[in-house]
Amino acid sequence: MKPLSNGNATEDESLGCKMLFLSKQVNALQQHVEEHHLDRRSVCWEPVDDLKGFPYLDEEQLRNLTCGIYQLRLSPSYAQEHLEGNCQIHVHKEEPGLVRVRLQSRHVSSRSYQLWIRYDEASVTAWYCKCRARARVVGMCSHIAAILWFLGNARHRISSGFGVRNWGDFVDDANNIPTPVDESESSEGELSGTEE
Repeated sequence: MKPLSNGNATEDESLGCKMLFLSKQVNALQQHVEEHHLDRRSVCWEPVDDLKGFPYLDEEQLRNLTCGIYQLRLSPSYAQEHLEGNCQIHVHKEEPGLVRVRLQSRHVSSRSYQLWIRYDEASVTAWYCKCRARARVVGMCSHIAAILWFLGNARHRISSGFGVRNWGDFVDDANNIPTPVDESESSEGELSGTEE
């Protein structure tokens, strides 16, 4: 990914104007969740294994949504940790295009976060997470970025894994020590081979 400021003054100014505009907006999805108590009601949600209808998001679209690349760089490791762990994806039974995700905190095992994403067939229109970043509309928290990256991009192109290496696979077990070769035997064999 290219850096946030790419040296093009026009594009940098455009991004700055977009961020200033977004900073004056309110998070309508947060208001909707709180007014309808969607964080406490469970009967209106149903679990889903394969979220059909979620829009495909290329890297440029993801970058525009996140207003940068920091969260996108974290997304593969966040997605691997969350989706292989305790992550539940639900869709609203009566409101098409509204998804709720509950995922385990990376840092505190007793904490989980809820987040909501509203989308249509072409784009993601709103998001809200109950983490510390809360109702942020200029960019988004890493939780939402990871879910958007996975649902909108990675699941369409990755067959297994998220591009994150498990470095433990490269560590040898210290108990498996090869039997030493007696140097006197090998040097005698080498000498006898050269004499003949």
